[in-house]
Amino acid sequence: MTDLSKLLNIANEAVDIGRQAAVTQELGTLTPKGDRDMASEVDFAVEEAVRSFLAEATPTIEFLGEEEGRSGDDSGDLLWVLDPIDGTANFVHGIPLVAISLGLVAEESSLAGVIDMPFLSRRYSGSLGSGSYCNGQRIHGSKCDRLDDAIVAIGDYAVGVGARERNLPRLALTSLLAEKVQRVRMLGTAATDLAWVADGSLDASIMFNNKPWDTSAGVLIAREAGVKVLDLDGMHHTFHSAGTIAVTTELASDLMELVADAQKSSTLAP
Repeated sequence: MTDLSKLLNIANEAVDIGRQAAVTQELGTLTPKGDRDMASEVDFAVEEAVRSFLAEATPTIEFLGEEEGRSGDDSGDLLWVLDPIDGTANFVHGIPLVAISLGLVAEESSLAGVIDMPFLSRRYSGSLGSGSYCNGQRIHGSKCDRLDDAIVAIGDYAVGVGARERNLPRLALTSLLAEKVQRVRMLGTAATDLAWVADGSLDASIMFNNKPWDTSAGVLIAREAGVKVLDLDGMHHTFHSAGTIAVTTELASDLMELVADAQKSSTLAP
């Protein structure tokens, strides 16, 4: 049987090591990763530090990092998933909305997660069946039940090949939200979006994508805080979902109607 309490402790130790690298390593040379995307030397340093620690601490668990891909024993059911610097564009520009996100996944589901915001002094963590915490205090999603009272975060717009087409539903949703909710926010870090829905700072977060290093930890933390996490079609979110929507139970129905309307209207656009 998997000892999630022990593995969550190991995850916290790993993120401690990554955090130290994040706050001490020089930004260094930027490595292009495509259209308007990049990795810094800090991204690579954090990933290497966490990968090395976990290879020793949990040699039977495979590792997936955003920058360097997979390594380790792939014969088991468990997988560590790391985004070493979630919000690299923010980081490069000196914006403190940056997170280190480490999740533990089994097949389709997240079992544990740690999200550290090194420049905001916040650490979020949780494991399946044990709740979610920020700096040691239990957290819960908000009780907001009206869209016009809701603060809703949206994911970054697409860049690169096919960006115009991929942005059609994003832009349609932005327009619909602007008409319905109290405020729309784009923070530039998926892990922060999910953590802040978990602690009630945000009432919902909508991303038209699902990169496991961005979402694996946050999905678990949000769910353990009582938040619904869904795919774009309203089904239960999994590791292979097309999108990632975290929303309070009371807002889920109304918000998913807007998501469906945005997708429908964008397919009809000339």
